[in-house]
Amino acid sequence: MGCALSGLGWQRRASVDPAKPEPLPTLNLSQEQHRLLVESWKLIREDIAKVGVIMFIRLFETHPECKDVFFMFRDVDDLRGLGARKDLRTHGLRVLSFVEKSVARIGQSARLEEMTLDLGRSHYAYNAPPHYYQYVGTEFISAVRPVLNEKLTPDVEEAWQHLFTYICTVMKWGYQEEERKSFGGRSGTPRSQQAREATVA
Repeated sequence: MGCALSGLGWQRRASVDPAKPEPLPTLNLSQEQHRLLVESWKLIREDIAKVGVIMFIRLFETHPECKDVFFMFRDVDDLRGLGARKDLRTHGLRVLSFVEKSVARIGQSARLEEMTLDLGRSHYAYNAPPHYYQYVGTEFISAVRPVLNEKLTPDVEEAWQHLFTYICTVMKWGYQEEERKSFGGRSGTPRSQQAREATVA
């Protein structure tokens, strides 16, 4: 049986630092997948603010625990009313701006990797643990479905899934790298484990 990651077009890369537990994946998209991302992004970008709002409202509807990561939305019960808030629109645009930069840097693997690692590191400071990241990709695809309509073919959807899976994995790596630095040799429970335990409780 093959590696699950190989089915996503990834190759495992040897870690150069023995203190880092898992090697980073390398995103290997075909030229056709790259083209599909670029072309579909042009259409998505026309409704970028709307997509960002829909994406986060759907995220909070399907995974209400995600609101806990956003202190400004934590106590909001009216999710439809949330769509009119400027701070949600701003955050949605910020996330989609990162997606745009990622698509633009697919051919620049070192830059894409470092940018994504930095995003993961910054999410440690925000106390936004990795198990939430995968939800954003799922809700992104749901949010762009009405924008792309019939242009959201299985091949286009698969290309976006590949990109988001890569982003989530590298972000997680950056988060855990920052967690190890912060946690050091001190006794206690790392944040990612605390968050997992809190979710289960």
